[in-house]
Amino acid sequence: MKRLSSDTKHKLQGYVFITPFILGCILFFFSPLIRSLQLSFNDTTKMVGLEDLKFVGLSHYKDAFVVDMEFVPVFLTVIRQTLARTPLIIVFSLIIAIMVNKKIRGQGLFRVLFFLPFLLGSGYVIEQLLGVGLDQMAVSKAKDVILPEQITSIIGETVTGAMGSFLDGITMVLWKSGVQIVIFLTGLQGISPSLYEAARCDSATEWDIFWKVTLPMMTPIILLNMVYTIVDTFNDSTNPMIKYFMKTMFERQRITYAAALSWIYFVFIALLLGIVFLFMGRIVNRTVGTK
Repeated sequence: MKRLSSDTKHKLQGYVFITPFILGCILFFFSPLIRSLQLSFNDTTKMVGLEDLKFVGLSHYKDAFVVDMEFVPVFLTVIRQTLARTPLIIVFSLIIAIMVNKKIRGQGLFRVLFFLPFLLGSGYVIEQLLGVGLDQMAVSKAKDVILPEQITSIIGETVTGAMGSFLDGITMVLWKSGVQIVIFLTGLQGISPSLYEAARCDSATEWDIFWKVTLPMMTPIILLNMVYTIVDTFNDSTNPMIKYFMKTMFERQRITYAAALSWIYFVFIALLLGIVFLFMGRIVNRTVGTK
């Protein structure tokens, strides 16, 4: 019997780990997914039962871009926020992971502090506090400290508003970086120390080591974090698009139209992830396995 290669064994291990997730999707998500696709091409006046479906074709999809005056602006806002925050989260998480990975006093404490916002942010209480503007109050307080009233009256509302938006973005980046930092830490600890030793023997500086050793070896982890960040941001419970779906379905009781909107959203996310894989796949393929 032919023995399996090391690469094949690693692939089989990966398949074993993702098998429960695949089975769970097939058992619990596949049927609702097909049902929502069916609803998006039909119309009904009932919220329950859904027996009186009337086929309308692409009518809901056309209405989303032609008739609905709210969907496109909210959609573009969410896209803009996600594309702006994702690179910031990735860069910030990588920098913090590199710093925390070094042997410093209180290393464990720093790791807990950076991961703490994720643990708190996943709770119901924090979500309710964010819903009443707790994050905006924090940004407002920070803005008052950095730009006192005497200074804001001189520089004007435009600069003050720009600074407030910047602080708001920084707050969200800090809040959303916990998981990415942990993933980057795992990747950094998987890099062989012999690579760093060889680089230092060749008189490489820390800057050279980062660009020639750390960053190339971290490209698979960067890809993973990019996918996670994009999906997490687009599906966050505080996302205006998610709130609009809920409003359309429950308040306006247009379940079939909400299904069409969700499929537009889903297809866009899938296409965006495809572009990320296409772009990052070339870099990852060139660097993974470098000795």
